[in-house]
Amino acid sequence: MKTIELQANTRPHSGTRASRALRAQGYLPAVFYGFGVEPISLSLREEDFLKELAGERAEGTFVKLSVRDEAGDVSEKLSIVKQLQVDTLKRRLVHADFYEIKMDRELTVDLQVHFKGHPRGVEEGGEVQHLKREVRISGLPGSLPESIELDISELGIGDTLMVGDLVFDEGIQVLDGEDVALVTVSAMRVTAEEEVAEEEAEGEGQKEEPEE
Repeated sequence: MKTIELQANTRPHSGTRASRALRAQGYLPAVFYGFGVEPISLSLREEDFLKELAGERAEGTFVKLSVRDEAGDVSEKLSIVKQLQVDTLKRRLVHADFYEIKMDRELTVDLQVHFKGHPRGVEEGGEVQHLKREVRISGLPGSLPESIELDISELGIGDTLMVGDLVFDEGIQVLDGEDVALVTVSAMRVTAEEEVAEEEAEGEGQKEEPEE
């Protein structure tokens, strides 16, 4: 999995007012937690976070946090972005949750599926429909792929690729059902207007020529 590095500071105050003050200064309120771990309230530069993400999906990204406490001591913590809250109206980040990663403990993530190629069925008059772009998998953090690629160039009209068609390395468990559809190529739908036009054309062709 892709790993980014971020610097963060512990924050002594939490709550709506304190978080609002942090965001006004360009900082993102966050929390670090995990199995058997006491939650730690953090703050980090929003600009740095967005720069490291570079437009990619945040949830599921591995993050190596360099956390500086109030005494000035720095500790490194490996985590995954568990949840990212966004203010869609202001187009700003609101809060981030970082979940601790243990390299010897299995982790469950939603993996992005990238579709490769141009289905031949589209050239035959069909249309491609992407039904699912993520698949849920589980495995040790060191063995989890960043994404998976699926070649769809050989799909004809009526063909479908399922979760079971994905191939993973040993040690990766797929949690979605094998019969869950990812992508299909279907026949192009005829619009109601086209159907009416065809019916009218057929009707005119069946009219008898007037006698002289």
